[in-house]
Amino acid sequence: QVQLVESGGGLVQAGGSLRLSCAPSEPTFMAYGMGWFRQAPGKEREFVAARSASGGTIYYLDSVKGRFIISRDNARNTWSLQMNSLKPEDTAVYYCAATHQWKHYSEYERGPDYGMNYWGKGTLVTVSS
Repeated sequence: QVQLVESGGGLVQAGGSLRLSCAPSEPTFMAYGMGWFRQAPGKEREFVAARSASGGTIYYLDSVKGRFIISRDNARNTWSLQMNSLKPEDTAVYYCAATHQWKHYSEYERGPDYGMNYWGKGTLVTVSS
């Protein structure tokens, strides 16, 4: 069974940084587009960032632009989300996801699938004020 496993979540003070990683169970996933999403308590899931397999196209939620960086480590077969200057409003469960086919930004904003075919189980990020 195909799996995406997130790691790197935790508790951090406002202004701090965290680096989330996503490890797909199959190396073929490195040829897929990937994204990061989050869901805060009592809120709907929200798009955060997405990257095409080639890296030629990258999308970010406006509120994380300049603070978050989505990337891929081919040597380790992992995807990452570097989160800097964290704010309490960034507190959420963060999910990585993968898509067979790269899509327009608007597809990643719409549930229930948000344009993705595979999802991890999530990792909790808590930012204290």
